[in-house]
Amino acid sequence: MPGSVDVDDGEGGKTTTVKLVVVGTPEADAAVEEMKASLGDSLVAIDFTHPTAVNPNSDFYAKHKLNFIMGTTGGDREQLTKVTTDAATYAVIAPNMCKQIVAFQATMQSMAEQFPGAFSGYNLTITESHQSGKADTSGTAKAMVGFFNDMGPKFDVSEIKMLRAKEEQMAFGVPEDALAGHAWHTYSLTSGDGSVQFEFKHNVCGRRTYAEGVADTVVFLVAKIKEASEKKIFDMIDVLRAGAMN
Repeated sequence: MPGSVDVDDGEGGKTTTVKLVVVGTPEADAAVEEMKASLGDSLVAIDFTHPTAVNPNSDFYAKHKLNFIMGTTGGDREQLTKVTTDAATYAVIAPNMCKQIVAFQATMQSMAEQFPGAFSGYNLTITESHQSGKADTSGTAKAMVGFFNDMGPKFDVSEIKMLRAKEEQMAFGVPEDALAGHAWHTYSLTSGDGSVQFEFKHNVCGRRTYAEGVADTVVFLVAKIKEASEKKIFDMIDVLRAGAMN
C-alpha cells in the first residue's frame, strides 16, 4: 500500500497528508522508530482495521514497544492480550469506543453483578446491523451476551442475528444515508409465556461519536503511561470509571 492519503475531519477542516506504510516492512519499522524519537510516551497507535489484522498488528506493536488503542474486533483475543502483556506495553482494548454505549455496558454489567438471575426464564434475541464492510459479528453485542446470561437467559453468541444486506438493514430501520457507517443494536428479552417483554437498543449513525471516544481514550492512556501505572491493559469501562470521558 504505497503512497499517501489526504485526511480531513469531514466538516471542512484542514486537510492533512498521511504517508502510508505496510506493517512488517522496513519502511514501517523506520516510521515507528522515527515517531517514537519525536513523540516519546505521547505516541499511541490507534487501530481500526480488519479482524485478520488484529494479531499481526499487535505483534508489530509489541516488537516496537508501541502503546496502542485496539478498536478492531475479532482476531485471537487471548493471543492479543498475551502478546501485549509479554511486551509490557500499555493498551486500551475495547470492542466499542462510543462513550454512551460504554456507559450502557457498564450499567448492564453492574445489573448482572447485583441482580443475577433477574431474567431467569426469559428468552433473549439480539439483532445487530453494521455497514456491509464489517466482516465479523459486533464485539459489543458479543460482550453483552455475557451480562445478559448472568441474569438468566441462556444465549450463545452464534445466535446473534447479524445484518449486512442493504434490504435487511433498511427494514430494521437504518436510514439509507447511514448504510455506509452505522451501528444499530436491539436486545429483546421475552418471558417464557410471552406476556412480558423488555427491549434495550442503541442506534448510532455515522462515526463521530466513536472518534470522540477515541480522543478521550488517548488522553487517558497517555496519562496512565506518564504515571507509570502498574496496570497496563485497560478497557473502555476503565476509561469511563476514571472520569476520562469529556
